[in-house]
Amino acid sequence: MQIRPVASPADLRRFIQLPYRLYRDDPNWVPPLRSEQRAQFDRRRNPMLAHCRAAMYLLWDGDDVVGRIVAFVDEIAVEAWGEPIGLFGSFECAAGSQGASLLLGAARDWLYRQGMRAMRGPWSLTSQEWGLVVDGFTPPPVLMAPYNPPHYVDLLVEFGLAKVKDLLVYYADVAEGYVIPRRYLALTDRVQQRYGIRVRSVDMSRLGDEVATLMELSNEAIGDNWGYYPVTAAESQAMAKDLRQIIHPQAVLIAEDRSGTPIGFAIALPDINRLLRGLNGRLFPLGWAKLLWGLPRLHDYRIWALGVVPAYQGKAVDALLYRRLYEALYHPGLRVEVNYVLEDNVRMNNALQNLAVKPLRRYRVYEMPIAS
Repeated sequence: MQIRPVASPADLRRFIQLPYRLYRDDPNWVPPLRSEQRAQFDRRRNPMLAHCRAAMYLLWDGDDVVGRIVAFVDEIAVEAWGEPIGLFGSFECAAGSQGASLLLGAARDWLYRQGMRAMRGPWSLTSQEWGLVVDGFTPPPVLMAPYNPPHYVDLLVEFGLAKVKDLLVYYADVAEGYVIPRRYLALTDRVQQRYGIRVRSVDMSRLGDEVATLMELSNEAIGDNWGYYPVTAAESQAMAKDLRQIIHPQAVLIAEDRSGTPIGFAIALPDINRLLRGLNGRLFPLGWAKLLWGLPRLHDYRIWALGVVPAYQGKAVDALLYRRLYEALYHPGLRVEVNYVLEDNVRMNNALQNLAVKPLRRYRVYEMPIAS
């Protein structure tokens, strides 16, 4: 087996194609759109790459590609964290521990040459796709959520990577009898009245301005969370452009105080993974029709982000936003996945447990020191 860098368009096609080959018989894997996978590694289409240095590697076994990895340094993350931490992601390996060692070793060595002194991952070149699934491998993942087979956990640990943080996932399913506890209805009524809070839907006619507001709220509300670093305006606008076709305006909420100042937000995305199954990552010839027909009938959502500015934290504004999302999206078939919450975010985990949502899945981010 040999490690070779991705050095040509043909190599990039092999890099992108590998998961479709490895997981084609896995019922829990949802093939992402190939066009979106290509865009992730295209500097013209992924603004995150504007502040990243990256190296991509393929693992060859004779004439066959059996593994892949990307190592990258995000300059904004390094500055925000104040530590020389490099990242790795897009890890796939069908060659066991020897192949995994070659891939992870190539990423580690490249990061060391870039001046990094720790390696963290798995970490995606798209916003907030972090971690390896370590518990809850079913049901299939929601939109923009990682997936991996169970044995990848052993491959990373055998190489010397260790847990640095767990990310928790919860869900609520109306078909299973979920309702918001009555006491939370009374609590959120009092909160809204006490602070004069208005919760409104995003205005799609001025989406650019709304995205800028959401970006500012995100940076203020969750800027101190582990692993977070500021999102650039170019990244947020690119994401808004990508999501415009699928977003439900009632599922993107902004909370404002009496003066009209934004103080919190919640974003729930329709889980189009439900519609992508069986398309093998291609919209043609019939994928577009399936999406157009299915989107208005889709009642599965992922709560992708929720935050409240520091001045209003601890005052149940987050519960109010959750309630308003639930009411806006309510349907007898509604299923909502809260993906994800930091394991040591005690306030948010307690709030979700009090809201009677159920635990579903656990992701793990790993890290190791890099030495010469």
